[in-house]
This record gives sequence, C-alpha cells and structure tokens, in this order.
Amino acid sequence: MERTDMTAAPDLAAAPPIAGEDRLRADLYNFLGLILARPADGLLIGQAAGLTGGGGPIGEAVSVLAKVARISKPAAVESEYNRLFIGLGRGELLPYASYYMTGFLNEKPLAALRRDMAALGLARAQTVFEPEDNIASLMEMMGAMIAGRFGPPVPLARQKDFFNRHIAPWAGHFFSDLEGAKNAVFHAPVGRLGRAFMEIEAEAFRMSAE
Repeated sequence: MERTDMTAAPDLAAAPPIAGEDRLRADLYNFLGLILARPADGLLIGQAAGLTGGGGPIGEAVSVLAKVARISKPAAVESEYNRLFIGLGRGELLPYASYYMTGFLNEKPLAALRRDMAALGLARAQTVFEPEDNIASLMEMMGAMIAGRFGPPVPLARQKDFFNRHIAPWAGHFFSDLEGAKNAVFHAPVGRLGRAFMEIEAEAFRMSAE
C-alpha cells in the first residue's frame, strides 16, 4: 500500500526487523499517505471497508471509515477528492505545509523540508511534480523512516525531529479541516483518523524526552 513518489539512494544492506508497534505506526502513515495521494480506487476503498477498529480514538475513527467505505463508490470518491483538493483553480483545501504555516505555497517550510530530505537521502520521484510538503508525501516519508524502506530504520530521536519540524506544526489542523470540510464524506473519517493519530504521535514523542 505504499506510494512511489519518493526515491532514495539504494541501500543493499538488509534492514533489521522493527518492533510490532513501529510496524503499525508505519502502516498507518503509509495508509494515510496512499489515501490522500490520489482518489481512492475500488481496491483501496475495499481495503478500507475491511478494516476493523478497536477502542480509543484511532479505533473509533477506523470503524467509522470502514462503515463509510462500505457504501462508497469509486466515482463518488474521485469526485469528492477533486472537489476537496483540485477544484476549478483550487480545491476546498490546500494540503501543504507551506500554506498552513505561512499562508503561501512554496515558502520556507518547503525549503527546510528539502534540506532535511537531502540529509536523509530522500528525493521526489521524477514523475511527481507537486511540492514535497504535501500531506500525502509527508505521511509517506514518516512511514518510510520508521519501517526502513530506504535503508535502516531511522532512530526515534530523528523521527521526532522530523515530525516536530515538518508535521506537528500543521498536520493536526489540516486533518481537522478535512474532517469538517463541506465536501468531505468518504474523507471526513480519514480526517478524523489522521487527527487522532497526530495527537497520539505528538504525545508519544513528547513523552520520549522525559
């Protein structure tokens, strides 16, 4: 379920296994990245429909998403995605760090992200043209760092630094906006899920310093 928008220098060394909790974190980041990268197709909608949630904010959001996915059709989801993120000129939401943090696109947050991506050996794929600071790509980057998709898993302290610099200042606000967007039906529980996950990640990273 991973996107292919990011590339990295090849690393032929086998990545060590990661803890089960980190695997779940990586899977959720990857799922959010995939479902926000482009309109969900029938396969992805079916996967969402088959999810089961437990207790707590994330489990409840997963349950709602699964319920909505079961009655969603690909054409309707594509139309909704276009109204939310593309539109005539622009969509209802602009899912970019620069916009949320400065009010403008392609600003300092994007330049800072590109520097940190270079330090991590990450680069935008040649077939992708939108700025790297979009929410889908940032979710994918976090999932890749945790799972070691482009080399050894990134240490927790470096994950925390990346999250605090490029995700924490705005992603929760974006997901709240998505949850309440007037055009959001299928994507509303995606926003709820993302918001809950960002809150839990922020608190976990905060506790890791204590």
